[in-house]
Amino acid sequence: MIKQKRIATLVLISIILLNITSCSKENTEISKSGTFFDTVITITLYDESQNDVLQKLFSLAQKYDNYFSTTNPSSDIAKINSNAGSYVKVHPETIDIIKKSIKYSKLTEGNFDITIGRLSMLWKKAIESHSLPSEDEINEAKETVDYRKIEITNNAVRIAPNQELDLGGIAKGYIADKMKAYLEKENVHSALINLGGNILCLDPKPNGDQYKIGIKKPFTKTNESLDSMEISNKSVVTSGIYERYFKKDGKIYHHIIDLKTGYPCKNDLNSVTIISDSSTDGDALSTSLFLLGEKKAKKVVKKLDNIEVLFVHKDLSETKVGGKNASN
Repeated sequence: MIKQKRIATLVLISIILLNITSCSKENTEISKSGTFFDTVITITLYDESQNDVLQKLFSLAQKYDNYFSTTNPSSDIAKINSNAGSYVKVHPETIDIIKKSIKYSKLTEGNFDITIGRLSMLWKKAIESHSLPSEDEINEAKETVDYRKIEITNNAVRIAPNQELDLGGIAKGYIADKMKAYLEKENVHSALINLGGNILCLDPKPNGDQYKIGIKKPFTKTNESLDSMEISNKSVVTSGIYERYFKKDGKIYHHIIDLKTGYPCKNDLNSVTIISDSSTDGDALSTSLFLLGEKKAKKVVKKLDNIEVLFVHKDLSETKVGGKNASN
């Protein structure tokens, strides 16, 4: 399954849905959950006559999981990885997401890079086993990370020998946006898409209520919220060091890897939350802005339209910054 912004299977999510099932009597909601992309997803619509639409959304989830999975040997990404050095014909949407990934790599000075596959797998195993990789293993994997070596010709993709793709930092956002587009095509106005903590809301609920989203308090075992917001027609995505980690010799080794060092990122941040129109934006930017650090990240945000960012520091203080035309 897809490793979404992950070096390990999702255990804790950074975004909490607060009271999403409490609606007025005029709202007849229908909801469905399933396991895709290495996590549990839940989609809620607010009209019981839309069950066929809800089922179609899960068909879309299966389709994209089949395209983007790193573990399904018949997926596009697995085929590219197993044939590194050769061109592999793939579906048009796989080409599309790879091109979008390259765009975000350029925007974030290479801090977002889908050729992280070997390095991400190395740290996935480390977190699962609570044992550090060797310096040689880290350096060898780090040397394979370079999005500039991805080649695209028509509907075929080639990566360099020894490289591996991992769409974990963008796939769920991309899929959420595709689901939203389908809902709009079907004239569905109110919906809540939760792809394992990647939240995308459509119009307010039929009774006019917005969707209340909580930001998880770092390193808590319960779903205690540090902050919350009421939104509609927005995506909310968080990356935090407390999602997947282990402790060794008094140090925390987490899943957000600095591509320059090959080790977990060191800065004064606990998490970065992106509020945006596009969930693809939120997914790709949440980890990469964390890696840039607040000072450099703010410069990137100021260039972007309709983006808001919440930085949570190690002392739990918060900083909010908005891009061009942002509401705050």
